[in-house]
Amino acid sequence: MIRLQSYIGAAWRDGSGQGRAFGDPVTGEDIGIVDSTGLDMAEALSFARDKGGAALRAMSFADRGAILNAIADALLAKRAEYDDIARRNSGNTKRDAAIDIDGGIGTLKYYARLGKNLGDAKYLMEDGRDQLTKPGNFLVQHMWTSRPGVAVCINAYNFPSWGLWEKVAVAVLAGVPVFAKPASTSAWLSERMVRDAAQAGAIPEGVLSLICGRADGLLDAVTPFDHIAFTGSADTGAMIRSHAHVQSAAPRLNIEADSINCAILGESVAADSDVFNLIVREINGALTIKAGQLCTNIRRIFGPKALAAQLTDALAAKIDAIVSGNPANESVALGPLVNRSQQVAALEGLAKLKSETQVVRGGGAPEQLVDADPAKGAFLQPTLLSVGDGSNLKAIHETEVFGPVATVIPYGSMDEAIALAARGGGSLAASVWCEDGAEAACIAAGLGPFHGRVMCIDPEVGKGHTGHSIVMPQGVHGGPGRAGGGEELGGVRAVKHYMQRTAVQGSPSVLDGLAAQAATAFL
Repeated sequence: MIRLQSYIGAAWRDGSGQGRAFGDPVTGEDIGIVDSTGLDMAEALSFARDKGGAALRAMSFADRGAILNAIADALLAKRAEYDDIARRNSGNTKRDAAIDIDGGIGTLKYYARLGKNLGDAKYLMEDGRDQLTKPGNFLVQHMWTSRPGVAVCINAYNFPSWGLWEKVAVAVLAGVPVFAKPASTSAWLSERMVRDAAQAGAIPEGVLSLICGRADGLLDAVTPFDHIAFTGSADTGAMIRSHAHVQSAAPRLNIEADSINCAILGESVAADSDVFNLIVREINGALTIKAGQLCTNIRRIFGPKALAAQLTDALAAKIDAIVSGNPANESVALGPLVNRSQQVAALEGLAKLKSETQVVRGGGAPEQLVDADPAKGAFLQPTLLSVGDGSNLKAIHETEVFGPVATVIPYGSMDEAIALAARGGGSLAASVWCEDGAEAACIAAGLGPFHGRVMCIDPEVGKGHTGHSIVMPQGVHGGPGRAGGGEELGGVRAVKHYMQRTAVQGSPSVLDGLAAQAATAFL
């Protein structure tokens, strides 16, 4: 049995308890133990602040970027070893693993380049000044400096690589050390990657800490200048928000939670068009990639009433060709959910959806699999549901089944499609699929207040897009309302979440002096 360790105080440490088992979602067998019992969270956070924080604030953006680049290179050197961990612990196919592993490394590389471009400066000045008095010799300009705290990053189970490294990349570039808490279910890959980076000498003391286990006392140890970045369920997010010490200490808090994302097929699309085929292909991918376990995944599919039946039939035909089973078999496109607990939760959510929908395909646990036993694994059938009218229904707009499940919902007008999308209560991502760019623009503008990201596909883009579910570091990630109200990534915009914006009022000479030592950016 593997026993994962925690990396705190620049050393690997064992917990003192029995810990919690994590396993293989295909076989149901235990692989190892995570345990952080007895580890002092307050002491570990203090070390990160004092050692790692001081070191990072003394560095330039280019120096911080060099750290990220060194970590990425250390991971690339061990890249071939990570697929097996992702398969055994998370049930990932090679494609699933690549999205997580290479996505994390790629994000590190992106922010490493950004740090190099920002150069030798240690802080940022916003472009532009405003005159405060008539003579024009008293101005204001905004400055961004590193906060003297720790980024406490609490991650979900579905992206043990990307979820970790996208937060590390931004915080370290901003000059803030990271204290990461991966989900216990899939912490093996996170621990292995941090271990590889540490062994390569890529992590300066205190810059990155890792807790594998429950991390009892972590929230009680945060201070006002710390930052909590959480990705996970709305229930856990609400617990963090309401935590007594978090409320009194008032650290910055960024939450990414549940999201009932959607894809909208425009009225301009014909059933025999390339755009129609593209949305069918994208939704089919959404049902198979990481077994549908993406916070940005497509849950609701809105199609014009005249095309809803054809869209449903086309999707059903694609689902019929999906091979489910053990991801070690190269013919398998759909692996298991991460464990049996998530399978139970998905089936419970699916029951709510089935109460107001028709089952087109799937609808439960599979009876047959390739190279796997349905009685032992955490599998869910790829499931397509449909409704005749979604305007008076509730569950389809409020219940997120974290698995390979989507519902086709017809609409009668562009305004109705936007209104139905808004019933999700705030989402991370939407996609719009139109023949007419003007139609796509109108829909995107209507979706804007309710979504953190809107991807528009028309014939000009065609196949040349990154995907509905894929988060790119150049664009912001997050969403309003039930999606948590948080935001991260988005190029240089991301660093503002870990830095302090200060309005500096003074003469042109004072502001020129500050600007001469700063990097200038639009934030």
